[in-house]
Amino acid sequence: MTGLPRQTSGATERLLDTEVLRSFVAIAEHGSFTRAAKAVFRTPSALSMQIKGLETTLDKRLFVREARRVQLTEHGELLLRYARQLLQLNAEAVACFLAPALDGTVRIGTPDDVGTRVLPQVLGAFARSNPAVQVDVMTGTSNLMLARLDADEIDFALVTIGNRDVDPKRGEIVHTEPLVWAARRGGSARLRDPLPVALAEPGCAWRASAVDALDRVGRRYRVAYSSDHSAGQRAAVLADLAIAPFPRPLANGADLEIIDDPKLPPLADTYTALVFGAQCSEAGKALAGHVVAAFRALRA
Repeated sequence: MTGLPRQTSGATERLLDTEVLRSFVAIAEHGSFTRAAKAVFRTPSALSMQIKGLETTLDKRLFVREARRVQLTEHGELLLRYARQLLQLNAEAVACFLAPALDGTVRIGTPDDVGTRVLPQVLGAFARSNPAVQVDVMTGTSNLMLARLDADEIDFALVTIGNRDVDPKRGEIVHTEPLVWAARRGGSARLRDPLPVALAEPGCAWRASAVDALDRVGRRYRVAYSSDHSAGQRAAVLADLAIAPFPRPLANGADLEIIDDPKLPPLADTYTALVFGAQCSEAGKALAGHVVAAFRALRA
């Protein structure tokens, strides 16, 4: 019987231990062997030996050790992305075989910008490990989602807020982004006086941050376009009818650019909070765990 020769050396023999990867991620997130050791219930010396072995396996230096903290090297940053993905896949595989089967319907509420950026990959991963669960997604303003949550129409909501005032017993901050001014690339709306701005309806965190900043410096402006959907605000900006406040990831692209103008006041950061309803099911809590993991991956 003939076939391809079996490889007996090289990269095919180098397997990554999930426990070592878990320690590696903890060190990267805590910036300290001591703090990471407490998080994974090991000693700092044990973590040091794990990382030394990992660096030997990969033949790359992963951390730069400084006086009070450790920093990832370029290779360490690359491994961090892979490590988080591998740990997530490992958890999904184990859950598929060992976790109690989940079923029923999970109802989510989210603003459209969060839903389009995060939920597609989250829902795909969740469906693979929980095929019997049906997920219904409702989109709308954060205020509307909170109202539906209070009316028990949804299990949990992702809401955008302008500060950290969220009840820790009910929800948690899962993502932070800088808010910036965005304009059509090469457009002239930014030069007009009064300044035309595209905003959501009152109650939106992005709107509150923009209005407060402009009022604080006394900049004249007019609301040239209103829409409760970020796609509507984006359309107004692309048409060069106005500028708008957007999270940084939404403000860069072939047609949009971040405005670098000292005459425009800086904007406060925007926060995404995960808020649970009073009757959130086990399936809902499981899906929320996938959501939190996806936001952590955005920070990688």
